Amino acid sequence: MVIRAIVADDQAIVRTGFVNLLGTQDDIEVVGEAEDGVQAVRIAAEQRPDLALLDIRMPHKNGIEAAREITQASGGATKALMLTTFGVDEYVYDALAAGASGFLLKDTTFPELLHAVRVVAEGNALLAPELTKRLIAEFVKQRSAPVPVRTVRELTGREVEVLVHIAQGLSNSEIAARLTITDHTVKTHINRLFTKMDLRDRAQAVILAYELGLVVPQGRRPAPPPRS
Repeated sequence: MVIRAIVADDQAIVRTGFVNLLGTQDDIEVVGEAEDGVQAVRIAAEQRPDLALLDIRMPHKNGIEAAREITQASGGATKALMLTTFGVDEYVYDALAAGASGFLLKDTTFPELLHAVRVVAEGNALLAPELTKRLIAEFVKQRSAPVPVRTVRELTGREVEVLVHIAQGLSNSEIAARLTITDHTVKTHINRLFTKMDLRDRAQAVILAYELGLVVPQGRRPAPPPRS
């Protein structure tokens, strides 16, 4: 299956570089380029790509607003993968909350770029790298918006364990091995967890885990699990 992608970045050199790199792959086709968020939303509506690679900082409409509009208009069919600069962008949390499935640093390597595009296009979140977890933890810690009206009491003890492991970047098979259960059982717990907490994907699950205090930045004590 060929992944149809669009690339949006206001820096022509950066945008062209990503387009050329992606174009070397037989399973990836770049179907559009945009220099700002407005163009990205329009091109996504016209092309209906599998994935939109969006710079967070763009003129006229930033990447976060574009990601929200693109994912909502496509009903989640188009996945958003954000580009950011470490130490500069402060909006990673907002990007994930807006519908993005992950993000990359602009100085990412070619293999990391290809891996991210394929992982996100398949409907998964790019959350395993330690850098990603540290960034999410930091932005959630600093965020001033009110915590959603969702509590850990809505989940079973096992569902809480699964949520914590998702936030730690574990895959389904790794969670199964850690909890000594089958992959099928893990998927069942994840489906129930997502339904109960109205989650779209693993990215939102990670955000929820931090907001509920189940996973916290290093040096702080996590919230205790619920009594079964």
